Amino acid sequence: MDYFKLISSNRDFAKLWAAQLVSLLGDWFSTIVISALIVSYTEGTGYQGIAVSAFLIARLIPPLLMRPLAGVLADRFDRKRLLIASDILRALAVLGLLFTTQGPEYLPLIYVFIVIQFLISSIFEPARNAIMPSILYRHQLVIGNTLSSVTWSAMLAIGAITGGLVAELLGIQAALLIDSLTFVLSALLVVTIVIPERPRSEIGGDARKVKDKSQRTFRDGIRYLTKHREAAAPLFVKMGQSITSADTVLIIYGTQVFVLGEGGITSMAILWAAFGLGAIIGPLITNRFSDGSVRVLRRLIIIGFALMALGWLFWGLAPSLEFLTLAVLVRAMGGSVNWTYSSVIIQQVVPDEYLGRTFSLDFAGFELVQSIGIVVLGLLIDAVGNAGIQSIVFGAALISLAPLIIWARIAQLLEKRESYILAVAPEPAPGG
Repeated sequence: MDYFKLISSNRDFAKLWAAQLVSLLGDWFSTIVISALIVSYTEGTGYQGIAVSAFLIARLIPPLLMRPLAGVLADRFDRKRLLIASDILRALAVLGLLFTTQGPEYLPLIYVFIVIQFLISSIFEPARNAIMPSILYRHQLVIGNTLSSVTWSAMLAIGAITGGLVAELLGIQAALLIDSLTFVLSALLVVTIVIPERPRSEIGGDARKVKDKSQRTFRDGIRYLTKHREAAAPLFVKMGQSITSADTVLIIYGTQVFVLGEGGITSMAILWAAFGLGAIIGPLITNRFSDGSVRVLRRLIIIGFALMALGWLFWGLAPSLEFLTLAVLVRAMGGSVNWTYSSVIIQQVVPDEYLGRTFSLDFAGFELVQSIGIVVLGLLIDAVGNAGIQSIVFGAALISLAPLIIWARIAQLLEKRESYILAVAPEPAPGG
């Protein structure tokens, strides 16, 4: 397969991919464990929904506030060193979570360490995405990003199951310790990566002019995007699909509606595993219909939005954990397609000198909209209780049609604009 060929032929990408693999495995260990811990600490208090939402918000708001600086750092400084420093600092932050496992009185401390961890992560992600065009050739970008997305999804599935098992067998502290060690291993892998001076994705084309790094400001990045519609358009995708976040609803369904295992750890593990499996399947299927061009990728994102709406509809109709598992899988397929292809489009159309800031804005839009959605969902869940949660899911299915319609229109307008530019472009001179 092309995926194995890429890993075996490109050692630097293989190391970056392996670093992502081990750190994500540990991340899902702690996500499952901390989610169950918060639910157990707030049982019978009447504010479980908002407590879970606060946990998810603590993972989103700090990075959102950090994005302007993170993007500038990723474009001004050595991206490889940023990755290493981020991994080491995140390992220390996760170790701090060990102090929160002693009882409900330590609940506020959970949020403190989660905030610290994800502040640091906000630097890591733009730098990692910006590095990929440097170590991948242009024809490898779709395969590389698909593999990256699939890895996130596979580690979600594997990490959800193993995290639940480790927590059951060895305890919460063991799961958190494993998470910390995965960041250390990730840093060791990144140390060995060699970053070319000129991005490999630009080899064979015209070299792009590189500005003085001291001039790479956040405002300069905004100006670039306002002048280039084709570069700004994909920033809508992650933002649009996060209007209806599944995380809060999934945790409540796993711990309150279809409950398996102590505190719902087993049912949550099954649902997160289904989410991960769906996210693997999505881009693997749609890649069969992709030629790697920006135009085709935009069209496939329309399919991704449609799958998300269908998944929400199935979710609302789910009479059992088995049917809910299928619904979660379908929704995740669409979300993964959108995430993967929007990232590829950015890497193809945005110059290297703007990639860090563009990805920071991309993630910031996602985090802002998802944060708002999570707060609203948490308040709604606490207001209507478990009896009304089905209505909330049907509402999410209806709302998810909006980004589908908007993106279809954006893709159509961009295609018309590009066709017009191509039509009026002057003919090349004979022999030129």
